[in-house]
Amino acid sequence: MDFTNPLVYGVPCFIAFILLELTYSKVHGDDHLYEWKDLFASGFMGVGSAIIAPLIKVVSAVVIFEYVYGLFNPEVNGIRTNILGYESFGYAWYVWLLCQLADDFTYYWFHRANHEVRVLWAAHIVHHSSDNFNLGTAVRNGWFTILYKPLFYMWMPAVGFAPEMVVVCLGIEALWQFQLHSVYVPKMGFIEKIFNTHTMHQVHHAQNVEYLDKNHGGFLNIFDKIFGTWKELDDNIDVKYGVIHAPDSYNPIVILTHEYKDIIRDVKNSKNLWHAFMYIFGPPGWSPDGSTLTVKQQQRLFKKQQKEQPKMVFSRPN
Repeated sequence: MDFTNPLVYGVPCFIAFILLELTYSKVHGDDHLYEWKDLFASGFMGVGSAIIAPLIKVVSAVVIFEYVYGLFNPEVNGIRTNILGYESFGYAWYVWLLCQLADDFTYYWFHRANHEVRVLWAAHIVHHSSDNFNLGTAVRNGWFTILYKPLFYMWMPAVGFAPEMVVVCLGIEALWQFQLHSVYVPKMGFIEKIFNTHTMHQVHHAQNVEYLDKNHGGFLNIFDKIFGTWKELDDNIDVKYGVIHAPDSYNPIVILTHEYKDIIRDVKNSKNLWHAFMYIFGPPGWSPDGSTLTVKQQQRLFKKQQKEQPKMVFSRPN
């Protein structure tokens, strides 16, 4: 069977909804929600992603996914059978649901890794680098993330999900993620028991220490709850979006590459190979002497100092 990536239809909708939210914000006096230079920078990176993504899709879907699928699900007498002995999955409705669930599980760990491994954070920080939280920020994606994302999903065709099904589920996930980037949708009651919602994603984009590295989920929030990274939006906390060491520039190239330059600087200044390794593959903010702190270190310090100075505020180290 042949399927079309939902993002083909999603891109025009992205533009339309960004313009709609932009107009609504200006009409209602929310001039702080969109900044023109910031929006143009996000748009440039979004267009770049839209151009690069189809090229990478050829590598991921046609080459990697198809190769893995064929390797682990050889066809014998016209029937695909997994090497573990069961017949490969077809296209029944419940298989689609299982595939989307598997996609959501994978997205959680892919997203979490982007926050906890510095070299991956260097690509993902682009998405968090804006001080604004709006639908324009939703398309502010790092170009280099696309290069390694398929590697996280290889297990899905390996266990028997058809490559084109995986690609469609990835597209559906991206559509859901786009619409989460809005401050105009309030808390949604019972829906928030299961699904990842707009207020939860506001938490994810905040640099307040309480909120750092929380709510990595895609459709669902169950994996955040299972693995201890879920946090509800507190109406008593003034949310500050972005990252504390954001590039002081609206130049898209600077935004895309600044963290890589910082990694190279730290590696060059390293005293041994272990330090160099940790500057690349350790968590963002790691340092051998504690001169900069990881998120977990910040949060432990924050909890300790909250008892002494409850109003103290911290921000993401990178």
